[in-house]
Amino acid sequence: MENHMKNVNFNREKLTEYKKMAEELVAKMNLEEKCSQVLNWAPAIDRLNVKSYNWWNEALHGVARAGVATVFPQAITLAASFDEELLKEIGDAVSTEGRAKYNNQQKYGDHDIYKGLTFWAPNINIFRDPRWGRGHETFGEDPYLTSRLGTEYINGIQGEDPDNLKAAACTKHFAVHSGPEGIRHSFDAKVNKKDFWETYLYAFERCIEDTHVEAVMGAYNRVNGEPACGSKTLLKDILRDRFGFEGHVTSDCWAIKDFYTGHMVCETPLEAVALAMNNGCDVNCGDLFKNMKQAVEEGLVKESRLDEALVRLFTTRYKLGIMEGQSTKYDKLTLADVDTEEMKALNLKAALDSIVLLKNENAFLPLDAKKIKTIGIVGPNADNRKALVGNYEGTASRYDTVLLGIEDFVGDDVRIMYSEGCHLYKDKVENLGQPNDRIAEVKGVCENSDVIVCCVGLDAGLEGEEGDAGNAYASGDKKDLQLPGLQNEVLKCTLDSGKPVIVVLLAGSSLDLGYAKDKAAAIIYAGYPGARGGKAVADIIFGKANPSGKLPFTFYNTTEELPSFTDYSMEGRTYRYMKNDAQYPFGYGLGYSEFDISDVKVPSECAADRLDEVEVKLTLRNKGCFDGAQVVQIYVAGEGKNVPRYSLKGFKKVFLKAGEKTEVTLPLSRDSFELYNDEGEKYVTANYTVYVGFSQPDAESARLLGTKPVACGFTVKQNRNR
Repeated sequence: MENHMKNVNFNREKLTEYKKMAEELVAKMNLEEKCSQVLNWAPAIDRLNVKSYNWWNEALHGVARAGVATVFPQAITLAASFDEELLKEIGDAVSTEGRAKYNNQQKYGDHDIYKGLTFWAPNINIFRDPRWGRGHETFGEDPYLTSRLGTEYINGIQGEDPDNLKAAACTKHFAVHSGPEGIRHSFDAKVNKKDFWETYLYAFERCIEDTHVEAVMGAYNRVNGEPACGSKTLLKDILRDRFGFEGHVTSDCWAIKDFYTGHMVCETPLEAVALAMNNGCDVNCGDLFKNMKQAVEEGLVKESRLDEALVRLFTTRYKLGIMEGQSTKYDKLTLADVDTEEMKALNLKAALDSIVLLKNENAFLPLDAKKIKTIGIVGPNADNRKALVGNYEGTASRYDTVLLGIEDFVGDDVRIMYSEGCHLYKDKVENLGQPNDRIAEVKGVCENSDVIVCCVGLDAGLEGEEGDAGNAYASGDKKDLQLPGLQNEVLKCTLDSGKPVIVVLLAGSSLDLGYAKDKAAAIIYAGYPGARGGKAVADIIFGKANPSGKLPFTFYNTTEELPSFTDYSMEGRTYRYMKNDAQYPFGYGLGYSEFDISDVKVPSECAADRLDEVEVKLTLRNKGCFDGAQVVQIYVAGEGKNVPRYSLKGFKKVFLKAGEKTEVTLPLSRDSFELYNDEGEKYVTANYTVYVGFSQPDAESARLLGTKPVACGFTVKQNRNR
């Protein structure tokens, strides 16, 4: 097997040492002991000094489900930062808190679920359809952006030394997984070879080959007929043989049971166990592998294959330094290293860098609090903690909602009038009340206020994972792009009041903001901005911070322009293949300062065998009066049929003080110019256009920004046969 890994420096001798230690330990186990260790709740083996360990832990945007930890913005919100360094810094902070909590739990004998160091994050599935409820767990709709942010989050979690892991990351869900949630246990995601490699596998390939990620989790669905957690194509042919993956594979939780209850590719639990284990699944989240002993005894699974899985699992535990007699430099971390002032500051920075300003009519923002007497704050998400954090969340020591954030900012100098406006999705707030029982209050707040902040959207009780989101929608998915319940009516009430309105959307996916786009003074997409999100929104509104986020997904005008939710073809989907103008485009976002670029230098041509040497150079200037950051974006368009309109291939977030300028260099590579044919094979064509600017080169972005990227022709010269 060829190992394709690059950009990772690990000690092969050290890895061999850990593997040998694992092999020696496994050789001492009897069959019953071996079989007990391939469940996520692996029990202790006292005679071998093996402590119990639960493999299931979560850290999508902070250490989750185990008490107090820093609750960073949700993944989709972090993606709006377009900042690789920030993702790495957050990953490092998460693993610091994870180690500290683990050390404390071990000290007091707590080996429960969500208490280990194997974090099942990041989710690098592609947010291909705005109806998918779990889209807010991802880094958005673009494979390249997802790959870069996922790679750095993994690097942050696992630490600088891949042979002595700070924590173990896990890329999920492998593969081709993005809804619908309600049928995921029986659904067959049928995908053509081009989309398979170009869109659905790209981020996995990069995260696996460009890092030494320790784990991969399979998906619930089938992929072209094979259940993902028991797919020879995915887990053997691609993951091991093509990508060179050397870590362990975990099933999604209870996914193996689906083999015979949903997918109907097996008839019995024993057959399902054998299919998963034989095709490369090493540990079962769930309880079906409790049948492993019988499967081995009946010859359905070879004991040598079981041993292989166990060696992979114990190698991870040795690399973490948590086996008997081991110690690491991370052992000194304690609970005092959790929820520190430094962590809170980083959390606020993450929220500020991720908030997207969608509209700012006539520079209405930032507000001068000294010129305002009364601010009306309206809407069901104004004081909704759940709308700060998304799902797979931890517990914060304090939650700054938008209401609290604005109140804290203005203090006693400005009167705040507040109305919940309506229930998040029901037609009344009080069960015994009449429908729309807060609309009179909304009108009164508007009448008595100088400016209105209207907070609408969703929370993880409405969009999320099947079984988690308790809503009237389809198992956590959305039926359409409309604000739920009476929110549209409340929003229109504020917009028609005659008072200037700042719309703050707290949601993990796109919704129809068409009416607000026409009538609001300003629109802020806050996503799920984390426990300090309300303070961040206030800092943006009043100009203490300059917004710099960019949309990591498309705001569509309607779902009617999209293909069927169950259609996994990329035709007509995302900015790369959509045919209509977006309501708000991928990569778009405003700020308070005006930036420009000049002296753009892109080679006009390059030999095919030297594409890894291509660089884009430019001068970036902040010509406004606010300090702030701008995201330089590079898109590449290749000629041909059935190719993307253009694709993001480079980005860099740069902070400049007012009036400052700097030289920026962004590398491109062969990967930047590779296209995919119908067989999923990469090729390079002759003629390309390279776009350099602050957005994608679509008409709506140009209209909204008042500027468009610089377009540069680029020719690839094919090398002659040698």
